[in-house]
Amino acid sequence: MHEIRTEQARRDFTRWLPQVTPTWTWTWRYQAEIYEHLEQLTAGEIDRLMLFVPPRHGKSELVTIRYPVWRMEREPETRVILGAYSQTLANRFSRKARKIARERFDLDIERAAAEEWETADGGGMRAAGVGAGVTGMGGHLIVIDDPVKSRAEANSAAYRDKVWQWYTDDLYTRLEPGGAIVLIMTRWHEDDLAGRILASDDADSWMVISLPAIAEDGDPLGRKIGEALCPDRYDVPALDRIKTVLGNSWYALYQQRPQAPEGEFFQRQWFEIAPTAPGDMREFVRYWDKASSLGGDFTAGVLIGRDGWIYYVLDVVHGQWVGADREKVIRQTAELDAQRWGRVQIWIEQEGGSGGKDSAEATIQNLAGFPVFADHPTGDKATRAEPFQAQAMAGNVRLLRGAWNPSYLNELTGFPTGSYDDQVDGSSGAFNKLALDRVAGAWRPKGRR
Repeated sequence: MHEIRTEQARRDFTRWLPQVTPTWTWTWRYQAEIYEHLEQLTAGEIDRLMLFVPPRHGKSELVTIRYPVWRMEREPETRVILGAYSQTLANRFSRKARKIARERFDLDIERAAAEEWETADGGGMRAAGVGAGVTGMGGHLIVIDDPVKSRAEANSAAYRDKVWQWYTDDLYTRLEPGGAIVLIMTRWHEDDLAGRILASDDADSWMVISLPAIAEDGDPLGRKIGEALCPDRYDVPALDRIKTVLGNSWYALYQQRPQAPEGEFFQRQWFEIAPTAPGDMREFVRYWDKASSLGGDFTAGVLIGRDGWIYYVLDVVHGQWVGADREKVIRQTAELDAQRWGRVQIWIEQEGGSGGKDSAEATIQNLAGFPVFADHPTGDKATRAEPFQAQAMAGNVRLLRGAWNPSYLNELTGFPTGSYDDQVDGSSGAFNKLALDRVAGAWRPKGRR
């Protein structure tokens, strides 16, 4: 009878789990959703799976540790690569998996380290932290669990690039033909590993399962709005208490998105949409944040005007252009601004290095006949945006109604965890030149032409 149960367990992961860890609960509703997609992964019906699940809901114990061991018991030659943000964490996962494996089947006694261990039949597990190479071993299954440690790491563009390069250059190239990848992570940033994958040409290959701690509209499990994911462990009062402590981090950790829907640094409700602009404004600044390459960041030119102590975002020109095409757009925009608004002071953000200087000088030459200047901003993007944020929070910033409004608000409310910030940079640059330089006596308006 024991052999029959074991054979059934080899075929059915849900039967295997209670045999391996009988004191844990494996029958919660949200777990069934995960089982369904792991079954599809095992059968080869899907080969790319993203799982976004709140902390302390057993996702690592279930998927990162036990599922690979079950696959090895079922298919003894299965080789698994397990990645995490550090070698220490990857080894911890691997060590737990190895302990379970030893109780289920024979391991190679010569290759039994936490970093790399093998089965007697040639399968095994290799653990690697972000940046670590995995040469010398292919993987039938790659599991990446939390490649980012914290919000601070996620907010670092350099670290996000490091994770992406590790995924593309090291992990992905070790995938065996017909192999599968599982990604489990906290969505701290829109431009994280999951975000970059979903923005790539490979996006359609991925099945995405996102399970928020508290149900929202369109819940994948069919829960009512406000219902807890696993009330036996964390009911709604317990989750509300966690939310109070975490603040905005609640949305990344528990709701599977980088920020609150209404925004964090900038909030949507701060911005009133004005049907028309005041007719007697005399002070205008258009600030350009230029993309460095086609297919990367966007170029954004934000026009802000001042009426007393109220600031109007009057227009945003936003697109992916480089070289001569971008210069044509900038020149055309200057001519249209002059026709509609009169004298508009134009500023170009100059990036560091000789390339940034050459680019700014080329734009200034292109805008001969207009009041145009190069700006050398200092400080990080959030610090530069704080004066604009303060006036928006006070209700002193309004948007002139236009087709650009939705994209503009989406980017502002996603800052600083959104994928792009060019419209934010353009806004803070225009505002600072218009408001702060004016206070310092640098502004010299000459009225309309």
